[in-house]
Amino acid sequence: MILFYRMSYLFGYIRICIASVVLMMCSTKVLYADNKAEYEPFVLVLDAGHGGRDIGCRGTKTREKDITLDVVKRVDKLVDEAFGDSVTTVLTRKSDTFVSLDKRADIANKAGAKLFISVHVNSIDRRSKGRHLVHGASVYTLGLHKSDANLSVAMRENGVIELEEDFSETYQGFDPNSSESYIIFELTQNRHLAHSIEMASLVQNELTEHAGRADKGVRQAGFLVLWATKMPSILVELDFICNRKAENFLASATGRQKCAEAIFNAFKIYRQRHSAQTNNN
Repeated sequence: MILFYRMSYLFGYIRICIASVVLMMCSTKVLYADNKAEYEPFVLVLDAGHGGRDIGCRGTKTREKDITLDVVKRVDKLVDEAFGDSVTTVLTRKSDTFVSLDKRADIANKAGAKLFISVHVNSIDRRSKGRHLVHGASVYTLGLHKSDANLSVAMRENGVIELEEDFSETYQGFDPNSSESYIIFELTQNRHLAHSIEMASLVQNELTEHAGRADKGVRQAGFLVLWATKMPSILVELDFICNRKAENFLASATGRQKCAEAIFNAFKIYRQRHSAQTNNN
């Protein structure tokens, strides 16, 4: 009988030990999962507007597609130097190649991006009398164009789809030149809007304060490349290439570096804010 009780005690002790080990293993797995989520790289997609046969806006000596690619590469370098492996940058194009708007968005979606920044240079119609005087930076989020000027910019940037084969089928009948087509943006403008506006405001502030660009404000318009992405997204218009002084700034290495630093500074603030929010949850 004494032997029976001793054996029962021994088996009970063994069961407790096994349960403790299992519990520790489960706790370790949960802790590992939490750490994995905490240290998972932040994916930032940098989109250099236009490229290849799509030149974008023309100045007297520069082209939009060249300016945007150079600025994006500079941003990429700044992010890599500052964040290392904690931030993964993905460029929609790394050379002078044509990339369709839906492909740019697809790259960001498949990469699991947490932020999408599309970089462009602005201009206005050659027939406009004040085209040589207009200047300043503006940053857009997806939404309804509140003015004809916003609609005009969206139409110009979306017009690149006409260089694609079967664009009407790819974009489900969307016509970049028809204001009626832009009704689709009313249905999706609130997706990720708060974070998009936050990042747009940060970039706009840095472009005015750090890069010295005139402040033309944060705006909303129906950009296809923003509509198709599944994360906070912004479109940056650095300045007007049709203005000689602004073009000289964008043509210079100093000017492009200033613009890149402005975008990077904004991203740094955005990343720190949202990293802190994640750690506090």
